[in-house]
Amino acid sequence: MVGPSRALLLVIAIACCLSSSAMNVTYDGRAIIIDGQRRVLISGSIHYARSTAEMWPDLIQKAKEGGVDAIDTYIFWNAHEPSRGEYNFEGNLNFIKFIKIVQDAGLYVVLRIGPYVCAEWNYGGFPVWLHQIPGIELRTNNDIFKAEMQTFTTLIVSMIKKEKLLAPEGGPVIITQIENEYGNFIKKYGDSGKKYIQWCADMAKSLNVNVPWIMCQQADAPSPMINTCNGFYCHKFKPNRPSIPKMWTENWTGWFKGWGESQPHRPVEDVAYAVANFFASGGTFQNYYMYHGGTNFGRTSGGPYLTTSYDYDAPLDEYGNIRQPKWGHLKQLHSAIKMMEKILTYGEVNTTQLGNALAVTKFSINETSSGCFLTNANQSNDANATYNGNTYLVPSRSISILPDCKKEVYNTAKVTTQTSLMVNKPVKSTKLSWKWHSEIMEDTLNGKGSFSNESLLEQIMTTGDASDYLWYMTSVTLNKSSTPWRKKMNLRVKTKGHILHAYVNNRLIGSGYATKGSYKFDFEQEAELRDGHNFITLLSATDGLANYGAFFDLQKAGIDGGPVELIGNGKEKIDLTKNKWSYKIGLNGEMSKIYLPSASHGLNWNSDRLPINKSMTWYKTTFEVPDGNDSLVLDLQGMGKGHAWVNGQSIGRYWPSFLAADSGCEPCDYRQKYDSDKCRTECGMPSQRWYHVPKSFTTKGPNTLILFEEVGGDPSQVSLQMVTIGTVCANVVEGSILELSCQGSRSFSKIQFASFGNPEGSCGSFKKGSCEAPDALAVVKKACIGRSNCSINVTANAFGPSECSDLSRRLAVQAIC
Repeated sequence: MVGPSRALLLVIAIACCLSSSAMNVTYDGRAIIIDGQRRVLISGSIHYARSTAEMWPDLIQKAKEGGVDAIDTYIFWNAHEPSRGEYNFEGNLNFIKFIKIVQDAGLYVVLRIGPYVCAEWNYGGFPVWLHQIPGIELRTNNDIFKAEMQTFTTLIVSMIKKEKLLAPEGGPVIITQIENEYGNFIKKYGDSGKKYIQWCADMAKSLNVNVPWIMCQQADAPSPMINTCNGFYCHKFKPNRPSIPKMWTENWTGWFKGWGESQPHRPVEDVAYAVANFFASGGTFQNYYMYHGGTNFGRTSGGPYLTTSYDYDAPLDEYGNIRQPKWGHLKQLHSAIKMMEKILTYGEVNTTQLGNALAVTKFSINETSSGCFLTNANQSNDANATYNGNTYLVPSRSISILPDCKKEVYNTAKVTTQTSLMVNKPVKSTKLSWKWHSEIMEDTLNGKGSFSNESLLEQIMTTGDASDYLWYMTSVTLNKSSTPWRKKMNLRVKTKGHILHAYVNNRLIGSGYATKGSYKFDFEQEAELRDGHNFITLLSATDGLANYGAFFDLQKAGIDGGPVELIGNGKEKIDLTKNKWSYKIGLNGEMSKIYLPSASHGLNWNSDRLPINKSMTWYKTTFEVPDGNDSLVLDLQGMGKGHAWVNGQSIGRYWPSFLAADSGCEPCDYRQKYDSDKCRTECGMPSQRWYHVPKSFTTKGPNTLILFEEVGGDPSQVSLQMVTIGTVCANVVEGSILELSCQGSRSFSKIQFASFGNPEGSCGSFKKGSCEAPDALAVVKKACIGRSNCSINVTANAFGPSECSDLSRRLAVQAIC
C-alpha cells in the first residue's frame, strides 16, 4: 500500500515480459482490424481480483486451449484505491502482472477501465469514500466526481503506457472501455447524463491510447466510441453508426446467485446457438461473461445479498477446473468459426429462407470462397434440411456450421464433448479440533460507544463501509408511574437493512433480515423491560452494497431515521427515535484482527464445551493441506451466517442457513429461449455450502481457520474437502471422435457403462437401448482404463456389427476417474 500525492500519478514498475512487435489496431464497419487484417475475435472475461495470482497462468492457458483470442477484465477502483490517494496494486491486485501473463500466453487483452464496473461487485467498483465527499454526485455531470474519475482513469492508462502494454507499443491491449451499461439508465439522469457521456468520450479520447474505445449498452455513444451489446442474445443488435463493427461485450454464460436462491445454469447448447447466431448476423467480436467467474473474497460481493461464489456456470468453474461439456463444446464452436474468419469479415452475406423455420446464411467472396450457417429456428421439431443437393439433420433450435457450404463441421445442439461430474471428497485424516471465544460486547450492550449523535445515522455514510457492522445504542428510563409502562413491550424498528440483531438489557431478543428484492424491513419483537434504566442496543449489518441501477450509490442502509419505538397495547408507544444515540463501528474481534493467526490479542481461547448455535462467537482450528492438485474447499454446512479466514486471508462471507425456495427447479430444455430463472437446480438447499480455499492462502505447516459466527451454528459439522472429477460421460454420434479426460494426474479406473447402438438416458442414468454392438464395453476398457486421456473413433468397424445399421448410432460411455 502506498500513498503518493494525487497530483503525481503512481506508476508501478514490474519486470518486463516477453517483447512483442507493435500492432496497429483500428476498426471499420465489419471488424476490429489488427495490422491491416479484419479479425473475428473470441474473448473471455477473467477477473484478476476474483482469483489469485497463482491461478492466473493456469486460467489463461485453459482459456487459450479453449479457443479464446483475448482475455477481458475489469479494473476495480475500490480495490486499488481503498482510501483516497492511497493505492494498492500488489499481489492479487497486480493487474499489470496479469496482463503480462496474458501477453506471454500469446493472447490479447480487452481492458474495461470503467471505472464503474457493476460486475455484482461491492458498490459497483466505486470506492465508498467517493460517497463521503461533500457536493459529489456519481455518474453524472458533476465536476467533483469527474475530477476523481479522470484522476483514476489517467492513472491506469499511464501505468499500462509505462509498461508498454498497449498494442501500438508492442503490448496485448487492443481495446479499452470507458463507463459501463450507462445507457440502461441514462434517461434517469436527464440532460446531465447526456453531458456526462460526452465528457467520458472526450476524456477517454484525450488519453491517446491509440486503440478503440468501447461503451457497452450505450446506444448514443459519441464518436469515436463503439457502442456494444450485453445480454443472453445479441444477434439483433445494430451499432449506432455504419462505420463501427458489431460487438458483443457480455455473452452471459450463466448467472450470478444471491443468498436464498437456487443454482443457476445456462445450457451450453443455448450459449453456442446464441454465439453462432451472432456471427451469422454479422458480428465479429464476442466476449463470454464470464469465462471464469471466480470468488468474491473478502467483502467484495455486491448486491446486496450476493453469494461469495461467483461461479457463473462459466466454462472454467469457480476453482479453475474445466467445466464439461461447456468448455469443450464451445472450443469446437470457436474452431468452426475460425475456419470462416476471412469469409465472415470480407465476404458478402445473403440469407435464404428454406421454409418451416429453416434458413441458410451464406457468406461469400467473389463466388470462389463461401461459408454457411444452416439454422433451424423451430423450438420443437428437428428437420432434414436440403441445401445445394445435400441433406443435413438440423436439430430444433440449432445452427449447423458449414465452412465450405458443403460439409457440416459443427452443430450447436450436437454435443460430442464429455460431461464431467465433479464431486467433493472429505480430506482424509483431518478432524478439526475447535477452540472458541465470544465476541466481547459488554460495553456495547451497556450503551458505551465511540461517538454519539442526536439522531439515527445512515450506515454507509457513517462507516465508510469499513465494516459490515454498526452498533446503535440508547437507553430509556421507565418506572411504574411512566406512561405507558408495561413489563413487556414490543420493540419496533424500521430499518433500511440489511440485517438487524436487537438486544434489550444485555439479552438478544431477536434478529431479522429483508426478503428477496427488498432491503428495507420492519423488525418487531417482544422485550422484557425493568423498572429503571433500560439499555437498547441494535446491531445493523450490511451484506454487500448495491452495484447496479440508476443512482444505486444513494441506496441507504442501516436504521437511518428509524423510527425506533417501544409499543404497548393499542396506540401506546414510546418513541426512541430522537433519543441520544451512541455508535460503534465494527466488532471488537474484527478491529483487533483476531483472525490473524500470528496475533495473540491477549485472548484465552476456550477449548472445552464447544458452544453450538451460539451467536456472536469466534471459532478457531488448524488443519493440514493434503498433497495433490485438487481444489480445496470448506464445507460450512451447519453454520449460520458469518465470515471465514484462512491464515488471515478472507475467503468471504458465508450464509449456508439461507436456503433456496423449494420451488423453481423445473426440467431444463435448451430449445426454449433462456432467462436467468430457467434451468435452476438445488431448490430447498443452501444457496452456498462450499467455500473456495485457494492453495496460495495455505502453507505446508499447520493452517489456521477462523470463523466468526453471527447468528449461531455448529462448527463440529465443518469439514475440509477436495473437489475432483468423479464421473465422466459422453454420448456421441457415429462418425465422431470420442475424447475422454480425467483432467489431471489421475487415470480411468472403471468403465461403468458403454453401449454402441441406440442407448437411452443421460449421464448418471444411461441404459441400453433396443440394439447394440456386442464389443462396446471391451473396446472402451482397452482404450481408457489406466490412462488419464483416451480417444476412440466412433465407427461400426471399431465396435463390431449390430442390428442398428439402419439407425443413427451413438456411443454412450460412463467412466470413473
